[in-house]
Amino acid sequence: MIESRDATRLDDLLADDVEFRSPAVYKPQQGKALTTLYLTGAITVLGPTVRYLAQWYDQSSAVLEFEAELQGKYVQGVDLLRWNQDGKLTGITVLVRPLSGLQQLIRQMTGLVAPDATGPAVTT
Repeated sequence: MIESRDATRLDDLLADDVEFRSPAVYKPQQGKALTTLYLTGAITVLGPTVRYLAQWYDQSSAVLEFEAELQGKYVQGVDLLRWNQDGKLTGITVLVRPLSGLQQLIRQMTGLVAPDATGPAVTT
């Protein structure tokens, strides 16, 4: 989805009670709506340059290693995915390094996941 920049499948892939853990947000984000917001932002920001390098799977989880370039800053990370017996994602954790890449990711995501009455800012 990120490589194709197509978020239309998110509704079918996410469990209603999915938990999303961002490298830029202290508290886990709960539910399909917030997770969709963050993942749609990531698709927009990372999609143009993201490249997946490796994948590891078992019956109910996967680890996907990726890298990208955001306005001259190198980003390396992993997506930790967990799903239920129905094949719906129940947990997504994103880890990103180095700090300069994470800071650039936060700057670009903040414009897409802005603080308002309906949800938290990327940096809270």
